[in-house]
Amino acid sequence: MKKKIFFSTAGAMVLVIGAFLMFGSSGSETSDALTKVKVERGNIVDKALAIGTVEPENEVSIKSKVSGAVSKIFADAGTYVKAGQPLLEVRPEPTPLELAEAKRNVELAQVELSNMEKEKVRQEALHSKNLISTRDYDEFSRKYDEESLRLNIATERLALLESGKVTIGGTHIESIIKAPIDGYVLSKTVEVGDPVTPLTSFQEGTVLMKMANMKRLLFKGTVDEIDVGRLKEGMEVELKVGALPADKINGRLTKISLKAEKKENATVFPIEISIPETSNAVLRAGYSANANIIIQRKDSVLLIPERVVTFRNDSAFVRIPRPGGMPEDRFIKTGLSDAISVEVVQGLVAGDSLLERPIKKIE
Repeated sequence: MKKKIFFSTAGAMVLVIGAFLMFGSSGSETSDALTKVKVERGNIVDKALAIGTVEPENEVSIKSKVSGAVSKIFADAGTYVKAGQPLLEVRPEPTPLELAEAKRNVELAQVELSNMEKEKVRQEALHSKNLISTRDYDEFSRKYDEESLRLNIATERLALLESGKVTIGGTHIESIIKAPIDGYVLSKTVEVGDPVTPLTSFQEGTVLMKMANMKRLLFKGTVDEIDVGRLKEGMEVELKVGALPADKINGRLTKISLKAEKKENATVFPIEISIPETSNAVLRAGYSANANIIIQRKDSVLLIPERVVTFRNDSAFVRIPRPGGMPEDRFIKTGLSDAISVEVVQGLVAGDSLLERPIKKIE
C-alpha cells in the first residue's frame, strides 16, 4: 500500500515539474525565439505614384493643301529634318470631270473677258466725248475688273489641278510638302500611291506624317484620387522608364487636371510632368513610365518597419523583448510613412530592439 502511494506521488510530481517547465518557459520563448529588428536612422520619402507615357510637348501633324496621291517620300520615320526641308510630294489626280470643268471655265472666262475688252474701247471713247456719265463708266470698269479676276481664278484652279503648283495672292502653293519645324519624323502614315485629302476649312485632311521636337518632353499619366488632394504643381518627380531601368530621370509636376476620369473602374486624375533635356538618357515618344511624385522627404530620422507596429484606438505600439519574461508593449508616436518603413517621433531611440509580430498559425 505504501509503495503504491509513493509511486503515485512521484508520478504526480513528475507531471507537475514537466508542466512547469513547459508552460513556465513558454514566456521566455515568446520573447527570445521571435525575430528582432533594430531601430535605425535613415531617410524616408512620402510619394504618390502616377502611371503614364513619355510624349513630346508639341506634336505636329503634317497635311497637304493639295488633293491627289503621294508620288515621292523624302524623309522616313526617325529622320531629323530642318524647317523647310522636303518631306513628301503629292501628285494631283483630278477626276476627268473636274479637269474638263476647269478647262471649260477658263475658256468661258477668256471669251467673256475678250468681249469686255472690246466693249471697254467703246466705253472709253464715249466717256472721253462726255456721251456717258462717269457713274456709268465706273460701273462698266467694275464689271471689267470682275471678269478679269474671274479669269485669274479659273486659270489658277486649272494650274492647281494639273501641276499642283500655283501662287495666289503672294502665297506659293506647291505639291511638295515641307517640314514646318526642326525636329524628328515620329511616324509616317502614308505610302507612295496613297490618296490624299487636302486640308480645307471644311475637312481635316489626311495626316501624312507626325513630327516633334524631342528636346521638350512631357510625362502624361494619371494619379489615383486618394493621392491627388496631396499634390501641388511644382513638386519634384522621379521617373522610372521601363525601357531604361538604369537611368535616373527627374521632372517637375506642371499640371493637375480639375476633372476626373474613369479608368478600369477606378477614379483617376490626369497630370502632366515636364522633363528637362537629359544628356544621360535617350527618351523616345511613347515610352511607358512610372512617376514617383515627392510629397514629403525627411533625412536622418528614426525608422522601423511598419509591419512591427500595432495600431489600437488611434495609438501605435511595438513589442519590446524582456530577458526571461513576456514581451512588453510600448506606446510610440509615429510620423511619416512610405508604407514600408515608418518614422518614430517618440518612444524609442536608435539601437533599440523590437520583436516581429508573431505569425498566426492556420488551423
